[in-house]
Amino acid sequence: MSTTSLPGGTWSLGDMTVTRFGYGAMQLAGPGVMGPPADHDGALAVLRAAVDLGITHIDTADAYGPRVTNALIREALHPYPGSLHVATKVGATRDEQGGWPPARRPDQLRRAIDENLESLGLDRLDLVNLRLGDATGPRPGALSEAFETLAELRRQGLIRHLGVSNATAEQVVEAQAIAPIVCVQNMYNLAYRHDDELIDRLAAEGIAYVPFFPLGGFSPLQSEALSAVAKRVDATPMAVALAWLLQRSPNILLIPGTSSATHLRENVAGAGVTLSGEDIAELENISAQV
Repeated sequence: MSTTSLPGGTWSLGDMTVTRFGYGAMQLAGPGVMGPPADHDGALAVLRAAVDLGITHIDTADAYGPRVTNALIREALHPYPGSLHVATKVGATRDEQGGWPPARRPDQLRRAIDENLESLGLDRLDLVNLRLGDATGPRPGALSEAFETLAELRRQGLIRHLGVSNATAEQVVEAQAIAPIVCVQNMYNLAYRHDDELIDRLAAEGIAYVPFFPLGGFSPLQSEALSAVAKRVDATPMAVALAWLLQRSPNILLIPGTSSATHLRENVAGAGVTLSGEDIAELENISAQV
């Protein structure tokens, strides 16, 4: 499958062209995003299937596992195809209880960049998102010291492009005043639409918006309206949710995760379903009902 035949086509992240339908590697780690996968060979197969499908945007973080998903990506795909771009995140680590304590001091960020370079087997990271907030969502607060650290590492040639994750709209503006960003990665889906205004602003500026938990995350999307539309278009509810995101705005890039190559192929096929104006209107009422 070529990149042009993937649902949504492509988008430019700075000077990198990526498929709007990407792949998120978080689910390749063990339960709670801790430890190795139950099926090591199966995890490698998913990553190779993503590339075989034409996907050129893989999202990861060294905190997944920790250091598990990056190692799997390297084992499965290194040396990487020239068209493939790997995005990673820094700004949080893991504790023994599986929590995500922040790690945004300059020394912690420099160490995280070095660890990502090592674990992925790269001399330069294509895209680094600064993870803000906490496990409950974005939190107000200055990001200048942390983002200036990443901007300096970018000037040193260790990072190609920057973005922010789990950020408020105000933090996005603050980051943009420090260095160019190519994407914002926040939670967003049919039921959780707090970033509607931000998505539209970023689209006008040519900046990508990458929704995590596009299918609801650990609590999958459920709605009578979603099920009704899915039945009408002869698709699964999850396929409809992905298709709606691709049709919501041209700057939305998808990174749904799965540990199954079969499920990955189903997601790709399903996201290509065409939704009518009636379908979209019905789906857009879901957030008001949640």
